[in-house]
Amino acid sequence: MPVDTKRVRGPEESQSPLLFVRADAGAKPRSLQHRTDGRSAAEPRPVFARAGLVSQADGSVYAEYGRSKVLCAVYGPRESDRKEERRLSGATLGCEFRFAPFSCKMRAAWIQGTLEKEYSSIMEQSLQPAICLHKYPRSQIEVYVMVLENDGSTLAAALTCASIALAEAGIEMFDVVVGCSLRQCGDVSLLDPSAAEEYSASSSQEVDNGSLTVALLPTLNQISGLVSKGEWQEQTSVEAIKACVEGCQKLYSVVQQCLTKSVKRKNPQLVSKA
Repeated sequence: MPVDTKRVRGPEESQSPLLFVRADAGAKPRSLQHRTDGRSAAEPRPVFARAGLVSQADGSVYAEYGRSKVLCAVYGPRESDRKEERRLSGATLGCEFRFAPFSCKMRAAWIQGTLEKEYSSIMEQSLQPAICLHKYPRSQIEVYVMVLENDGSTLAAALTCASIALAEAGIEMFDVVVGCSLRQCGDVSLLDPSAAEEYSASSSQEVDNGSLTVALLPTLNQISGLVSKGEWQEQTSVEAIKACVEGCQKLYSVVQQCLTKSVKRKNPQLVSKA
């Protein structure tokens, strides 16, 4: 019989992936003050990041935010393909954010969706103020982010990973960009929310029920990007932004350690001299 070589055949005997899902996965917290993973409301998830894993890219990083897993690759700066872009005085930045088909509970399509396009645009606007684009005329810098597992706060993780990958690629920057998200449920602010906390609706009918993502330049202490959804009171929104800024400052040390290890790995002579 003819064989369809373009189709990927699965194993003859297989098990449902639902058998390996934890019993508490997707469960709602009994109380907003006591989250399912044991964190307090103002405590971010543990972060692991390592740079230089994609050999074909000029800069790359793999990061884990709890169960969220993000891979980022940076290519450039290189000569622009479009003639109209060559006339610009500085480089052009292009960002592409994608969810892997297996990253969500419902299988994602290969075609870039509306949310992915929105996140790509937000990344581009948030990263531009941090890059010295004027030093790379008639060139382009491309940033690709792939979410391997989505457990919430993926936009904030993508912003941080993209900044690390840009610095690892040797692109001159005014400062790195660190992202942090917050979920507001009434009087409770959940920093770095998981997927269950991010999409669950508040039990009360109060006004403050939304989400917030902040992109911060920690050394310059400037906000390069802010995305807010839902209904907020003025005082609550100000406190939420302050909480996200503090969360970004906490993650800044992780970014510094990741870049320091990358430099030592590329230049082992620096370690021997020290």
